[in-house]
Amino acid sequence: MKVLKYIVEAILIYFIFLVIKIIGLNMGRKLSAYVFLKIGKLFRSKKIIKQNIINALGNISNSEIENITESMWRNYGFTFAEYIYLRKYRLNKLSEPHIDISGKEILDEVKKSNKPAVFVSGHFGNFELMAMELDKYNLSLAAIYRPLNNFLINPYMTFLRKKYICKNQIKKGLAGTKEVIEFLKKKHSIALMVDQRLGESDRYPFFNKQAHTTTLPAQLALKFDCKIIPIYLERNKKNFFKMEVLKPIEFQKTNDPESDKKIITIKINQIIEKMILRNPGQWIWTHGRWK
Repeated sequence: MKVLKYIVEAILIYFIFLVIKIIGLNMGRKLSAYVFLKIGKLFRSKKIIKQNIINALGNISNSEIENITESMWRNYGFTFAEYIYLRKYRLNKLSEPHIDISGKEILDEVKKSNKPAVFVSGHFGNFELMAMELDKYNLSLAAIYRPLNNFLINPYMTFLRKKYICKNQIKKGLAGTKEVIEFLKKKHSIALMVDQRLGESDRYPFFNKQAHTTTLPAQLALKFDCKIIPIYLERNKKNFFKMEVLKPIEFQKTNDPESDKKIITIKINQIIEKMILRNPGQWIWTHGRWK
């Protein structure tokens, strides 16, 4: 049954990709957003999304929840359409500039230090642009990704990531962690999203509720004495992006690595919370962080 579902899903997605390629990026975004708004709830439980929003934002009105949900699916649809045009984003061949990056001086410091850094963010705006823009800035980089469950779509998405986002793609998981360590030893920085549930990971406060949270950035920073640098991405109404490279997270290394790991991880969660609150409609609320 699952294989049949994957086949139908793959046929639909590749067909939409083809149509988007034919009609162009602007119309493709509109089509994709319409499709996501109409069928998104068939793939992700509306109940889970609503509960996640309430967990984070409190008992807001149903109309506010609906607005956030619609904005999320619209942004998700835009991002989906943009996968077909990653080459143009990579080569800056869109009709107009697509992004403004602030905090470049922090990236320059990373390059001058000749030491790797760990860049962390969440699924905001077009989240794929983070690793792409860092790679375009000539940082030695490897990016961690979560493979899609659908084995018919995942190879193509992996190809796009390696070709246009960052050639060094690391599959999330135990084997991937070993690759991360090898890249850090070679002085490659690491880029990863920290807002998804990572299996049966440890729980840390996230919007005042215990949530599954990866501790990988904290562990890497402590082991390799490298900076953790948050990055925020936001899409505006004209599909122009703002990418903010924020100041490295400050922490004091002690003789208690478990306590250090906890303190750093909580700080990362707090930063992600602030990012979400800046524009709740651009975060993907479908993740099961509080399960």
